[in-house]
Amino acid sequence: MATTETARTSQTTQIYERLRAAILSLEIAPGERLTERGLEAAFSASRTPVRAALLRLDSEGLVQRGQRGFAVAPIDIVEIGQLAELREAVETAAIRLAVARASDDDIAALVAMLDDSRGRIDAVPAGDAFHEQLARISGNPLLADSVRGAMTRLARTRWLEAQTAESREAAWQEHRRILAALEARDPDRAAMLVADHIRGTNLRLLASLRHFENPGERTRTVTLRLPAINSQARTTRV
Repeated sequence: MATTETARTSQTTQIYERLRAAILSLEIAPGERLTERGLEAAFSASRTPVRAALLRLDSEGLVQRGQRGFAVAPIDIVEIGQLAELREAVETAAIRLAVARASDDDIAALVAMLDDSRGRIDAVPAGDAFHEQLARISGNPLLADSVRGAMTRLARTRWLEAQTAESREAAWQEHRRILAALEARDPDRAAMLVADHIRGTNLRLLASLRHFENPGERTRTVTLRLPAINSQARTTRV
């Protein structure tokens, strides 16, 4: 019995991680239905681990459960603004605490992490890790957890915003200036740079969505044109 439960837990984790990665990278588009029967076939899994993985994604706000089953959650422009407000409040508080509490070794490790990420294509997970670790060295793990949750909800739009090498380099430079203020133990400048970075990122996120906006719509929806797995384009309403 224990072996069976362990196997189900492992399979649930695998299904969850693969679906989560596909949703965050927009390989599975916002609004796309996820049928349990289809996922069972795709993963050669029983209903129990598939349902458990979907419920876990639901708890993260990445899928929604409706009368017809599960679907990938839409991208909500209002929520993007709310998350920016949350991030500014949490991350400016975290950087002030980090200035006071983080050790020189903590800061040096974060500098090394940032330097290693420069020029990488996978800028979104690298950026997420930077912001979470910046909050973590504040000494308050609840702040880090809050940042991680916000970055997860923003990940799909951040993939759009970080498509070009220029945008990735601009974000890297902003991160480096934040660390310079942290190294100088300057809480006011560090907090100001974090706030400016978050506000700028929010503006870029909204601009990346407007690029795909359907001018005829007056609701909080956008139309994204995404590459399908077979390399043909598909239009998805989110």
